[in-house]
Order: sequence, then C-alpha cells, then structure tokens
Amino acid sequence: MTDKAKEALRDAALHYHQFPKPGKLEIRATKPLANGRDLARAYSPGVAEACIEIKGDADTARDYTTRGNLVGVVTNGTAVLGLGNIGALASKPVMEGKAVLFKKFANIDCFDIELDEPDPEKLAEIVCALGPTFGAINLEDIKAPDCFIVEKICRERMDIPVFHDDQHGTAIVVGAAATNALRVAGKSFEDIKIVSTGGGAAGIACLNMLLKLGVKRENVWLCDIEGLVYQGREKDMTPQKAEYAQGTTPATLMDVIDGADLFLGLSGPGVLKPEMVAKMASKPIIFALANPNPEISPDDARAVAPDAIIATGRSDYPNQVNNVLCFPFIFRGALDVGATDINDAMKIACVDGIAALARETTSAEAAAAYSGEHLTFGADYLIPKPFDPRLMGVVATSVAKAAMESGVAKRPLADVDAYKANLDGSVFKSAFLMRPVFEAARSASRRIVFAEGEDERVLRAAQAIMEETTEQPILIGRPEVIEARAERAGLKIKPGVDLQIVNPENDPRYRDYWNTYHDIMARRGVTPNLARAIMRTNTTAIGAVMVHRNEADSLICGTFGQFLWHMKYVTEILGSASLHPVAALSLMILEDGPLFIADTQVHAEPTPEQIAETVISCARHIRRFGIDPKIALCSHSQFGNLDNSSGRRMRAAMEILDAAPRDFAYEGEMHVDSALDVELRNRVFPNAHLPGPANCLVFANTDAASGVRNILKMKGGGLEVGPILMGLGNKAHIVTPSITARGLLNMSALAGTPVAHYG
Repeated sequence: MTDKAKEALRDAALHYHQFPKPGKLEIRATKPLANGRDLARAYSPGVAEACIEIKGDADTARDYTTRGNLVGVVTNGTAVLGLGNIGALASKPVMEGKAVLFKKFANIDCFDIELDEPDPEKLAEIVCALGPTFGAINLEDIKAPDCFIVEKICRERMDIPVFHDDQHGTAIVVGAAATNALRVAGKSFEDIKIVSTGGGAAGIACLNMLLKLGVKRENVWLCDIEGLVYQGREKDMTPQKAEYAQGTTPATLMDVIDGADLFLGLSGPGVLKPEMVAKMASKPIIFALANPNPEISPDDARAVAPDAIIATGRSDYPNQVNNVLCFPFIFRGALDVGATDINDAMKIACVDGIAALARETTSAEAAAAYSGEHLTFGADYLIPKPFDPRLMGVVATSVAKAAMESGVAKRPLADVDAYKANLDGSVFKSAFLMRPVFEAARSASRRIVFAEGEDERVLRAAQAIMEETTEQPILIGRPEVIEARAERAGLKIKPGVDLQIVNPENDPRYRDYWNTYHDIMARRGVTPNLARAIMRTNTTAIGAVMVHRNEADSLICGTFGQFLWHMKYVTEILGSASLHPVAALSLMILEDGPLFIADTQVHAEPTPEQIAETVISCARHIRRFGIDPKIALCSHSQFGNLDNSSGRRMRAAMEILDAAPRDFAYEGEMHVDSALDVELRNRVFPNAHLPGPANCLVFANTDAASGVRNILKMKGGGLEVGPILMGLGNKAHIVTPSITARGLLNMSALAGTPVAHYG
C-alpha cells in the first residue's frame, strides 16, 4: 500500500469515528417517556415495584431490566490489537467497536468499560464488583499472563459467563478453520504434527482447543522469540508455555518445522520463511494469523507449496480468522439459557457449528455482501463470512443446547427448534411473518416455474426452495448457463437432476407450446410465425403457457424488465372473466410491525369498482399472514373535505363496500397520518369504523402507492415481501428487479400455497 493510500485510509477511519457525532455508540430508551404517566412508571414511584420484585427474586432482574441481554466489554488496554500497551483511554475506540459488533450480529446490548488498572488481581476485583450490572463479561485486550489471572478469578467468583475473547474466541475460530482444513487435506487431528509460534494468550488457547479436538500433546511444538519451548528453559517462560515443553535442549523453528502438517502463527511478520514451508508435510496447513502482517504471505507460501491451505487474520486474503464469527453468537446462546459459565462443551459446540455452516451452500446474503468472491467450501473457503445471517441461528442454538446438556443453563429452553426459528426470524426480518405462509405451502407440493432461471438470485432461491419447502422449482433457461452459474455460486443444484429445466433454445415441447400460445392468441393478431418466435425468446410467455397447460402451478417472473410488460403476457395467457389482475400488494416489514401497501403496480388510476375489489382482495391476502386486516382508503381528501378525483373515487368505493356485509375492518377516505394515528383520526372523524391503526393502506393511484412503498424501503428500512399479484388465483406473481434471493423464496412460498388456503 502506498503512503498516499495509507493516509487516505487513515483520514477515512478518523472521519468515520468523528462524524456525524463522535464515537460509535449511543443509548436509546426502549419505553415511551412522553407524559407524566410514563414518568411515574419509569421512575418514581413506579420503579420501586420492579426493585421490590428483584429484591425478592434476583432472577427477575432479567424480566424487569436489561441485565439478561447486557454484556460488559472490559479492558485495561495493555494488549490492544497490534498496538500493544496503549492504555485504557486509547483502547476505547476498540471496545466501542466490539460493542457495535455485539449489537449488529447478535442484538446484544453492551457497555464498554475501560479500567485504568494494571494490577491483574485488582482488575479482577473491579470486574467482579460489576456483576450486578451485567448478564455476562467479555474480557478484552489484557496482556498475558495477566489475562489468565483475571479470567480465573472472575470465573471462580462470578455466577455469570466470563469469556476472554482474545483467548477463546480466537481458539474457537481456529478450531473451526482447522476442522475444515483437515477435511480438505484428508488428514485427522489425531495424526497431525503442529508447530506453533507465539506463546501468548491466544496462542496457548488455540493449542488447548486443538488438544480438545483430538491433537496429541506430544505432537505439538511451541516456539517463541527465544526458540523452542523445552523442559528446563528459564528465559521468558510462563506456566502456560511450560505445559507444551518438548525435549530438553534448545532448538529453532527451522529445526522443528520438518514434517509439520499445521503451522499455527500468532506471533509477528516474516517469522515463517519459504524454506521452512518447503520442509513441511504435503498439503501443509498454514495459519499465519499475525496482524496486520502475517508470518508469511500466502503468495510466498504457495510459491514453494502450491497445495498449501492458508488462513490469515486479514480480510484481503481468503479464510480470515475473525473472532466476530464466534463471540456474538456464543454470548447469545449463553445469555438466552441463563448460563453461569461458558464451558468447554459450549466452545466445542461453537467450533462445530461454525465449521458445519462453511460446508453448507453459501447464503445469498453473504454472497451479496462479498460480491465477486468464490464462496464454495474448499481450501479458500474454510469458515463462513461474518455477514452470513445463518450464523446466529446455527451457532447460538448449538451453544444453548450444549449449555443445557452440560448443566450450566439456569433457564433451559422448552423448545430448541422454536428457539432457532426465533433467532432466524430476528435476522431474516420476513421469517416470522412468513411462517404461516410457509406452513400452508408445505401442505401441498406445488410446481413453481421461474421465467428468469439463469439469474443467480433465482438459482439461490431454487436451492433454498428444495431445502426448506416441498415445492418443485422449474427453471426456464439454457442448461449449460444454469449449471455454470450454479457451480460458480457454490450451489448444489444440478440441472436436469435436482430440478426441471425448460430450454428455450431446444426443448422437445416447443411445438406444443407455440401451438398452445397460438390457439390462445390467434384472434388477437398473433400469427404462427410470431407464436414460434415468442416461444423461443419470451420466457415469461413460456412460463405462463406451462401454467395454462397444467405443467406448472404458478409462475414467478420480473427479476428484470418492466412490471406491465410481464403482466401483458401473463394476463393474455392466464386471464379470464373470473381471473384477472386486481392489484399488486406489497408487504412492508418495518421496525414497529408490518404494513401492507396497494395498488403499487396494476391500475394507474383505478375506478371505484377496482378500488373496492382491491380492498376486498387485500383483506383476503392479509389473512394469509395470520393478520387481521385493518384497511384504510387513502387520499388527499379526508372524509369529504376535498372535491378532487381521488376523493370522489374513494368515496364511491366506500359506497360499494358498504353495500354488502364485510368480515374485515375498513374506513376512508383519509390521509395516511390519520390512518396510522388513532388519536389524530378521532379528532378529525370520531365516528370512524377502523379499530386501532391501519395495517393496510390502499391508494387512489399507483404513483402514491409505489412512492410510499419505495420511501419505506429506502428511508424507513422496510423489507418488502411482494409485490403479490392479486386476482389471478395464485397462478402468477410478477416481482421487481430489486428483489433478493430471500425475496424470491418468500414469493415461492406465497405461490406455493393452494388457493383453498386463502379463498
């Protein structure tokens, strides 16, 4: 990196920490504090009730305070990153960063505690005194051997988990990476020779973990700056190093590296030389974890050992050993079962969970976050990426189960599967709301045809469909392209083996398809030649013909192109007097709950009859999610105060709706704020027939509906499920080009639900 690039990186990092407000953390209230009633509950006199409950039963602190989800990140700044002993105050940006990672990856709240106390026993005393505040303690960046003393005292005296992440977090991720590296190399823990450099806290913890995984102590050779750790050595020795002493005479790293299967480096740059790598066993495993510069660069190692399997501590090389793969999730599992300790069983469960996840198909979310990287299990992909959202459910659940089985869980889970589902729901925002839809979809094995079968998002969705549902995906596309893209994405699906492929360029059903299309369209200006051309080039039309011929149950299209273009072919082929596009309904999942928006796509300026039909269809579809519909007809006019087009059409739609009994709540016409704010609505129109806030907004034109949908998505952090094309009997859905693979999976579940399930 050039000096100019380094300076730019430094400036960017400082700007990130300073603006728009200094630091990376703030405290936010979780309860309203808007009036005297709230104040009386939050503080005096109401707060006394919570205090009395906790006094009577200490375990209720989890129910009435944040303690059950609060971790203290504690340091004295004596061994910070690659910076060394920079002191407590200078370490604060690191501790704030650790707290941010806890919140981001596991929704755990943190206070960072920087203590100006170099004495390990006094430091331990202070930490123990903080016990009433926290549900767990994460010790961080405390130098060795002091960290061993602090952790030992705290674990003995405190009844909450105490975890020194520099030791055990590193060891867990190294254990997971080693597990998979040995699998790739075709070796086993019991048989390998390990040579390690670095006798600090992380290095010793990693060796301890590798022994727990099956490595034999006599096969471990530990070196440090003074050379081999041997029996009788006096210089720079600790009790922890002495446990790994080999032989009785001095030796160098070069002397002991011969035949080593695994090099574990937690020392400094350039320690491992290429000539040393040349002396290692075949398929050597090299974990050069010194930061920022490893013990040897991957390029130098592979120059002498092309079959080497390499991990570093850097993000610009494959296989970054990063503690964030571990600590948020091991704490999540420990907190959720009220663990009194983080024991070996929980650590090994964490190792196994991380390692197993890397061997699975990469999630679409991780692939998007690391665009361009080849995330397929193998020598260059031994451990999952930090932004893989499945880590929470897989690792935290494994840890929680291990805590219960090993007897340290004070609040065992009643249902482990439900716990994992809830964790997944906290990461995948749509998971909870989509649960009833997926359950309904599992009752029937429906065939879902995807018009854009070559799109990577579709391929990932198809993989997930086969893993999570009973549906049968059918992809329209060229088999060789689908196979190549699936392989590049690390997917397990095989065209023609795992799923059906319709090849527009060469399919034996081609004649049947164009004849069917021509029969439908012959009196609408489509000639036989045009029918042939469309059935060679228009995948949406092909998919619609398949549904028409009962070769598929539902079509999903629209990952590229304009919505109305797709709808033209869908309507022509699948529409009828009883089946016709009514409206497009989008479910927006917001921080405070779901909100449905219609019509976002179909009718630019709907008639009163179309608006009424949209409202009725919305109610039917909202119930698919297990939600009681409360629909507001929205307009610039409010309860008749304006004589404009939208107001007139909405009032006419209300008359149509009121003309027959309805089994759902609706009201209009009104402003959006009146729809969502009950007090405001009651001031404007006290006789409104809508109980509570509306959960569905129906607009008088697509400009308004689509605009609200996009604002909620881009500025409100809303996650969209949809658009759901209402009125076609679940035979087709047209998505938008911004849809994700997870969004396509959700749409497939909606398409996979038989019509009988929702009317």
